[in-house]
Amino acid sequence: MEIRPIKSETDYNETLKEIESLMMAEVNSPEGDRLDVLVTLVEAYERQHYPIDFPDPVEAIKFRMEQQGLTVEDLVPVIGRKNRVYEILARKRPLTLRMIEGLHDSFSIPAESLLKHAAHRHGQVA
Repeated sequence: MEIRPIKSETDYNETLKEIESLMMAEVNSPEGDRLDVLVTLVEAYERQHYPIDFPDPVEAIKFRMEQQGLTVEDLVPVIGRKNRVYEILARKRPLTLRMIEGLHDSFSIPAESLLKHAAHRHGQVA
């Protein structure tokens, strides 16, 4: 089984075509093993060349609210009064560390998404 690293966009596209041709390969067969290795190579290439960024903090909160059927009232214990929740959702007020911790702990919103906003405000790239 000859496997080459993916070093260019051309290599990447050729590997994707080969993966497509191997999709029906049986597990634990030489073709299935080749498929596993090629998929691993493609995933590594994509992580390096096509990173997926975390969503904006407000979008992450709104997504979780929609996903879990949460209301503004549900966020009050974590964020504070209703008007403060509305200010956060309207991007008129930044999240505090206490709010970020509460949103992460109470609603399992990834901390990376919630912290992204604070890093950008301070001139850093998250």
